[in-house]
Amino acid sequence: MRPTQLEILPAPLGDVPGIALAGEADIAVAKQVQAALDDGIRESTGAFVLDLCELEFLDSSGVSLIMRARALLGREERELVVICPPGPVHRLFAVTGVLELLPVFPSRDAAAEALVPADGS
Repeated sequence: MRPTQLEILPAPLGDVPGIALAGEADIAVAKQVQAALDDGIRESTGAFVLDLCELEFLDSSGVSLIMRARALLGREERELVVICPPGPVHRLFAVTGVLELLPVFPSRDAAAEALVPADGS
């Protein structure tokens, strides 16, 4: 069995801070993911982006961490914006009900459009 490979990278979207997860996120790297989310949330204000475009695998521990991040942000009336294109992780979100609880966008462009405040025109 090969070791789990995960990259955690800064992934701001315009002025909105965020991180990207690439590779595989499972119980073996849950503490790393939690620390990255906690640090990113604590060191920022406003909405927070979680880019999963390059994430190939996510298990239930990862889903729990995402929901925990949503709860942390929610305490301050902040939004967690998830970027997750169609594929295995998106299917997991559909099956677990995450799609009903979070704004999930298929691309960085779609998320960026949603984050632009309406100018009233």
